[in-house]
Amino acid sequence: MMQIDNDTLRQIQMIQLELLVEVDRICKKCRIKYNIIAGTLLGAVRHGGYIPWDDDADVAFLRSEYERFRQAVKTELDDTRFYFQDNRRTKGYRWGYGKLRRKNTLFLREYQEHMPYKQGIFIDIFPLDGVPDNYILRSIKNFECFCVRKILWSKVGQIAEKNTIKRQCYKVLAKIPVELVWEYYYKMIIIANKKKTRMVRILMFPTPNREYGYYRKWYENSIDIMFEGKLFQGIKDYDSYLSFKFGNYMEIPPLKKRKVHPVSAIKLLDNKGQCIM
Repeated sequence: MMQIDNDTLRQIQMIQLELLVEVDRICKKCRIKYNIIAGTLLGAVRHGGYIPWDDDADVAFLRSEYERFRQAVKTELDDTRFYFQDNRRTKGYRWGYGKLRRKNTLFLREYQEHMPYKQGIFIDIFPLDGVPDNYILRSIKNFECFCVRKILWSKVGQIAEKNTIKRQCYKVLAKIPVELVWEYYYKMIIIANKKKTRMVRILMFPTPNREYGYYRKWYENSIDIMFEGKLFQGIKDYDSYLSFKFGNYMEIPPLKKRKVHPVSAIKLLDNKGQCIM
């Protein structure tokens, strides 16, 4: 695992800021609604930009807007600098959400070195789908999401997992044809959006709260929020959202709780936009 120094981290953040600006540009041009969420929104509110130790950025769309964005990048994305990945357009990709990446860079997550696609510096592009309003049904849906997610993760888990028994389980799960998994996932999406539910979630990403979802209204009502000196769309009722997600979100966490993703290789850009070591 590489140790990322503060200067390198800041360069990564500035490249991700480029990616956020590109998302905002496309969405404004095509009138697509999005929100910065999670640690990115928290950073905007608490720090006016990146959380100092944060190495990623998150954007979310309700499903219909996500599908519009997927289509928009085909014609509107500046493909001299960026590329978009998801499971429908990137062979070997095993995440249930998209990533917008910077060309001529590398941000290689530990234990993902073997994945068969380009891995430039990125931001996550999340689709939000409906989940049942009934708590028991929503809990069952959460377990279903967990199972499908672990099958998709298995290609990484069979290497990354330290526990021998769990690692062997991942090796078994990795033998399930991924085409069948995606077919099941697409059916989940259809079911999730048959009616407008009160709550939504990213189906293929952990939802670390006992409600197993977030309120749809948060993502339907946005305002301009300053982040690193630039305006992006963010959740209007950010206080309720951030309190729900983080608790006392204005309190700086202790060092041991500051999340850093393990990375095995990084390549950045020079002032001409070319890759440097």
